[in-house]
Amino acid sequence: MSGGRKRREEHEEHENHERWLVTYADMVTLLMVLFIVMFAMSSVDQKKFNELKAGLAAGFGESTSVMTGSQSTMDQPGAGAIAPVVPGNFAGEATPAAQRAEDALKQQDKNLSDAQNEAARLDGLGEKLAKALRKAGLGNDVTRTINGDGLVLSLTSRHVVFEPDRAELSPRGQRVLDAVAPVLREATEDLRIDGHTNQVPVKPRYFATDWDLSAARAVTVLRYLNEVAGIPGTRLSAAAFGHEVPLVDPAKPGSQDINKRVDIVVLSSLPSASRELLDDVAAAGTTQDHTATATNTGGTS
Repeated sequence: MSGGRKRREEHEEHENHERWLVTYADMVTLLMVLFIVMFAMSSVDQKKFNELKAGLAAGFGESTSVMTGSQSTMDQPGAGAIAPVVPGNFAGEATPAAQRAEDALKQQDKNLSDAQNEAARLDGLGEKLAKALRKAGLGNDVTRTINGDGLVLSLTSRHVVFEPDRAELSPRGQRVLDAVAPVLREATEDLRIDGHTNQVPVKPRYFATDWDLSAARAVTVLRYLNEVAGIPGTRLSAAAFGHEVPLVDPAKPGSQDINKRVDIVVLSSLPSASRELLDDVAAAGTTQDHTATATNTGGTS
């Protein structure tokens, strides 16, 4: 100080760096007000609103009319892409998927039951055939099995049903057919005659291939059942398998005499789904496999 006068203190003024926030907030507020006014002045899209309420109504299985006086814009009111949510689904009633699963299980049980009944019936028919063969003293001449086709009677060559490389029935083969023919004639099922040769890699003497020999043997048996035993031709058919379907393992001793055979197949009339279970039912012990045991080895087809 000088001259007795007090020096006035001067304070430095600080600059406010947040003033821009006030302007920014005012601008945001104005924009919000602008959008609110624009929304208030806009009109509701009545078509979209009707479609929305109709879709909600269809989803809940109710009327497509939400408010009094409104009209549906849908071609099929009440039809939705999703299943209706109805109280019954929550009251213990089965859904479509659950119902389909339950129906599938019931069908499987029915197929199994039908297969078991068919196997028992065919086994009964097989017992009649076995009894007729035993009565004729030919009880060991036929192998009896049940598979997915039905009841299979295999005329093996252990007792010379067919001479080597030939398709003519031996006298013993004719006796076998005479014994089983009355039972087969009384049955109603179709019969398929399957011809087979053994697995010896030797060309048949009188036929071009094993296929020709097996086919000739099948036709020989078919003709005998038709022309001599009197079984209608409409029930008969023939098939040839050559050496492709052995009855027993070709490596086993005596297998060649067993695999050289003709099969008389009593065809099951079950639907395919049930018929496919016959193998499993038979393997489970419902029926017995009466496969004969070979006693000697052959070397010709």
